[in-house]
Amino acid sequence: MSVLVVGMSHRSAPVALLERLSMDAAVQNQTGAALVDQASLSEAMIISTCNRLEIYTVTNAFHAGVEDVLEVLADVSGVSEAELRTYLYVRYADAAAEHMFSVAAGLDSMVVGEQQIIGQVRTAYLDAAERGTVGPTLHSLAQTALHTGKRVHSETSIDGEGVSMVSFALDEAAAAMDASGFEGKTALVLGAGAMSSLAATQLGKRGVSKLIIANRTRSRAERLAEHAREAGVSAEVVDFNARAGAISRADITVSATASDGFTITAEDLSGPATLIDLSLPRDIADDVVSREGVRLINIEYLHKRRGDASREDATALRLAQSIVAEEVEAFSSEQRVREVAPAVAQLRRTANEIQELELEKLRAKLPEMADDDFEQVSRTVRRVVDKLLHTPTVKIKELAASSNTVSIDTVFEELFGIGRSSIAVDAQNLPRPEDMNPKEHA
Repeated sequence: MSVLVVGMSHRSAPVALLERLSMDAAVQNQTGAALVDQASLSEAMIISTCNRLEIYTVTNAFHAGVEDVLEVLADVSGVSEAELRTYLYVRYADAAAEHMFSVAAGLDSMVVGEQQIIGQVRTAYLDAAERGTVGPTLHSLAQTALHTGKRVHSETSIDGEGVSMVSFALDEAAAAMDASGFEGKTALVLGAGAMSSLAATQLGKRGVSKLIIANRTRSRAERLAEHAREAGVSAEVVDFNARAGAISRADITVSATASDGFTITAEDLSGPATLIDLSLPRDIADDVVSREGVRLINIEYLHKRRGDASREDATALRLAQSIVAEEVEAFSSEQRVREVAPAVAQLRRTANEIQELELEKLRAKLPEMADDDFEQVSRTVRRVVDKLLHTPTVKIKELAASSNTVSIDTVFEELFGIGRSSIAVDAQNLPRPEDMNPKEHA
């Protein structure tokens, strides 16, 4: 039994498809139940956010598991299996664990290092646990993923990358506007994901007097606006199709939607504007700078300006990745030991059954043997069996913890403590064919 991940994210699929696959609690409940009803699947957990849909399962067969997940996902979503296959990625065994740990740490997010995803992983795990679709393997996987995410955020500065990118962009925008801050300004934020939320929060902290928020899914924009109001910032929500009119009312516009096409082009502008594009691919078309009084700050511009900061981010990323690798190795080792435990227990049970059967036969053949003598023989036989089993049972757990594969040489040397003969000889000392006995040569 191994962990299987079948999913898609902002890295592999268009936003429109992710929106079609988005699952509310009721759909997740239905999907989880359908997954564990499949012959090849025994556990299931679903992470569904605006940027990803990932199904984590435990399967007894890789190919059958993938097909079962695809069948359920197509049935629940109404998206054909052919279309799903175009955008889905699959991770299995250790690769599945590495993926989940990276996701929980924010390393697979649109904003690298963002912390919102760890809460979403925790919620998905708790919901699945409540529904009864997770068992020992996914319990261990999810708990280790959450631990890994916490380690990455506490032991590295990776979570500062997204915030620092937004802060730096706003610093550059303020400089372009010849302003020390955003007091008394109106800001338009396009999008309601992690980067947009960071931008709205930072604008609020910098004194913006009003936020206008637009997102394709209006309910998400409403939630972001409510958070702003709770922080004491006036906030208004407009339809995404009405963004051009909102741009004309704003002193600064921030776009972070990860759209398939441009959210702002030159045609959307009616006057001077300061625009920040925090998306890759770009949200704002380059032609906007052809308009008089328009200033554009995008990711490419920021990377050129950041210099040493980018190198610091790279160092934090490498450290975060090393933590993930360390946790994956520990998790995989623990899983292999857990998987081999039933076999070890069965080995001991079988040995005990054989020894008792043989002792019964011996007792039947030697009825005249005194009870004390027979008991002494029995104790001796049991000690011999225990000693013979001690090395294999200890070593097999050690081998399982350290390696996926075991050669026959390793079995002899490690499980039974029997070293094979070793030969070391120079080539010139090997017997030549003409010197060998004809029968041996044949």
